[in-house]
Amino acid sequence: MLKSLQAIETYREEGRLPGEGCLWLEYIVQAEQTIVNLERVESLGELEQQSPVLDYVERSLRVLDSLPLSYWIRELAEETLIWSETAKGGTIRQRRSWQEEGINIFVHNIGSAQLYLRYAEDDREDAASADKRLIVHRLIETHGLIGQQIRGEVPPSVNLPLSGLVEQGLLTADELERLLFALNHCIISAVAPELWQEVRPQVMELIVVISSGNLHDEVPMKERLRRMRSGSIAQGEDYETEWSGLVQEGFNPAVLEPLQPVTFWYVESALQTFSLEQFLKVVSLSASSDLSALNHISFEAVMNSIYYDYKGSKKINVYKKRIIEKYLSELDWTEIYSGEQPSGNPHLLHRLLRKEHLPDTLFFNFEFSPAAEKLIEFCIEAEKSALYERAVLLLFDLFDLRRDAFDRFHNEDTYLSQMNDTADYKAVILDYVTGRKVLDIGPGGGVLLDLIEQRMPDVIPVGIDISSNVIEALRQRKQREDHRWEVLQGDALNLKDYVEAGTVDTVIFSSILHELYSYVPLDGKKFNHGTVAAALTSAFGVLADGGVIIIRDGIMSEPEDQQRRVRFLEDDGMAWLERYAKDFAGRSIRYEQLGFREVLMPVNDAMEFLYTYTWGEEAYIHEVQEQFGYFTPAQYAAFIEQTLGDQAKIEVFRHYLQEGYTEALQDRVVVMDESGQAAALPDSTCFIVIRKAG
Repeated sequence: MLKSLQAIETYREEGRLPGEGCLWLEYIVQAEQTIVNLERVESLGELEQQSPVLDYVERSLRVLDSLPLSYWIRELAEETLIWSETAKGGTIRQRRSWQEEGINIFVHNIGSAQLYLRYAEDDREDAASADKRLIVHRLIETHGLIGQQIRGEVPPSVNLPLSGLVEQGLLTADELERLLFALNHCIISAVAPELWQEVRPQVMELIVVISSGNLHDEVPMKERLRRMRSGSIAQGEDYETEWSGLVQEGFNPAVLEPLQPVTFWYVESALQTFSLEQFLKVVSLSASSDLSALNHISFEAVMNSIYYDYKGSKKINVYKKRIIEKYLSELDWTEIYSGEQPSGNPHLLHRLLRKEHLPDTLFFNFEFSPAAEKLIEFCIEAEKSALYERAVLLLFDLFDLRRDAFDRFHNEDTYLSQMNDTADYKAVILDYVTGRKVLDIGPGGGVLLDLIEQRMPDVIPVGIDISSNVIEALRQRKQREDHRWEVLQGDALNLKDYVEAGTVDTVIFSSILHELYSYVPLDGKKFNHGTVAAALTSAFGVLADGGVIIIRDGIMSEPEDQQRRVRFLEDDGMAWLERYAKDFAGRSIRYEQLGFREVLMPVNDAMEFLYTYTWGEEAYIHEVQEQFGYFTPAQYAAFIEQTLGDQAKIEVFRHYLQEGYTEALQDRVVVMDESGQAAALPDSTCFIVIRKAG
């Protein structure tokens, strides 16, 4: 067994350091800060109970211990591995002292090499020992850079010091190949064995090039950035098309070329979930700084702030992510290239920092105001309580987020999946689609776009959504699954800004008008029938003569003065109603308590509550903000006539109870008429087809 592994086992079993010669282990186990790439971490909470750097070093050494290597290669590799993570160790006081001495603890391969050289320096050593020390120092200094070159994070030139080992006669080309193979096998397998199997051919190819001294020419920044987006591209990002589109919008790739010699740290971990546009804006902001003598850009602060534990698993801090997305969306390219700090929301700024003792390293971060940080912390803590919806509403107001654009946080993936599960209901819509060009307003997970594409090959389906997150997810799925439908980010109230008037044959509002009614203020007022009118007028304006508007949405019951008795079968049912009546802003929810678990309510108040009650706690924050039914059938028909005029003809108008509500509620409530007789749930949903005469 390797001596270093024996030292680690002694420490783990006896809780003590094994004596002299283990300063590397002392530094690692004294770590008072968790410094680790969070890309493959499953739970941040578990890191508090672990020593992730020591665990990683031990895994890499166990791989080394299993490899058939010569004594010389094994000795060099072991010395390299035990020191390569030391800059992540040390007490906080020690790290502060290192930093003041000019040791770059933020670029761990450089910092670890500096620590090794300082520790290993010995005036009495012979020439062979000096050569060994120089080799190990250089291997630590280039630790992990082959993998980073594959990921685009470093330019090929960073590996020149390795080729120099052969040129200086310190190693033969064959020794360097065997040594680099062993080190990279250990380094990458310690991250994940399957990752080593995946990248092994590329690693071997680079090792041969490095050992021969024939390093590749510099890789263009566009290609390096493509490699940094490999995860997003695997998810369906159309890198080439989106890049070209951004160039047309004002993105200037030439601005990024001065970053060619720079190493990027933690960039994929920090920014992989952002769109390509947002990613390039961040990189362009970095390029707008003073680049003189710059060797490194670190996104470690962004990475550390963008993740947190949610129910025991590492999650993106969606509160911060949504706010950063809005911040970046409001920066135009000219503003970015000017290098001036934007004058937007005072609660968020980006920072480009260079530390006095580390002039070659630029630190990028997004800085939230103390008030915003506290509010985000409050949202995270409030996830566990009934305060959550109020906390999120405060966040919306502080950052002026449109609630129809940013209305879902943790359950967005679930929501899109549930939208896709409604395919059976949405298939009915296809019977009424007319013409060739179809707009699906608020396409959700894209199920209706899929159905149109599959069953109507001559139709061009286009999804329009205000949410950048929905559009990004759909674009990636389109690329990943090779769909022919299109998507546009746009506002349903101003369709003429995105499509030419008179060119659309069908406009579909499938379960979306009630969201516009609930979320989008018109003349300063939400829950506004004027918003529905604006959406219908917008759709009618782009519709060709003979085209149709198809509506599938909530409906209220008539006559409105009907009463329903609701008896709760669950202990917390009454508390749910009390909470809902207090939180719901659409209108006043009235009820009269008849007993411990029974109330008398107007039929439409009862159903509006039961729609939210059906979805459960996870969806409450979103559903309580929406009013599903906003017209009775008679009111809806009159509203359409008044809004769209004589040119609009209602060809289909029917309403029904959507499947699933009866089953979902049967074990939770009993619904009765005023006399206490069991009553069926009233109709929940309407289906309307409006044709434009011509």
